[in-house]
Amino acid sequence: MSGHGHGHGHGGGCCEVDHEPAERGLEYGLYRRIDTEKLQCLNESRDGDGKLVFKPWDQRTDREKYVESDADEELLFNIPFTGSVKLKGIIISGEDDESHPAEMRLYKNIPQMSFDDTSREPEQAFRLNRDALAELEYPTKIARFSNVHHLSIHIPRNFGADSTRVYYIGLRGQYAEAHRHEVTICNYEAAANPADHKVETMTPQTHFIS
Repeated sequence: MSGHGHGHGHGGGCCEVDHEPAERGLEYGLYRRIDTEKLQCLNESRDGDGKLVFKPWDQRTDREKYVESDADEELLFNIPFTGSVKLKGIIISGEDDESHPAEMRLYKNIPQMSFDDTSREPEQAFRLNRDALAELEYPTKIARFSNVHHLSIHIPRNFGADSTRVYYIGLRGQYAEAHRHEVTICNYEAAANPADHKVETMTPQTHFIS
């Protein structure tokens, strides 16, 4: 039930929290743009649990759905989008104990990454703080994440537990549909070709204008 009452005076950030949900809920709507059927989570203890942590903003503190690592503390999420994403920020939330992720490494546009692939340089890496309430956003370098079709999130370690537990991963940014204008342009050019000779006779004017 926590998080619904407005009367808990914890100082400092109360007002921000009160004003946040409507706006931030929209900003963190990229989970709807994930191709969930193709999403992978490597080293999850139960098949399919990795998909459960990409959930609506108002469910970010829900403890029923989570993913836990299996053989060791590492997790690797392969997240395909249904279009192009400009990623601006990430929230990652776990338990307030040693099982919380301590580091996050981001890779873009490398479908079906394996743990072997994580030896390469990430686009960006973060040291994480424990964040049981999903309050801390880690801003990305937007220039590096402006045309993302596939995002991989590698969690190499936690704060000392045998396994890592994640409750929520929130993705903030902008989404664009995958476009297919090329076909239209090609057809138009093909239809316009017979008029090429007329265009040539008008060359002086077009040169003058440009």
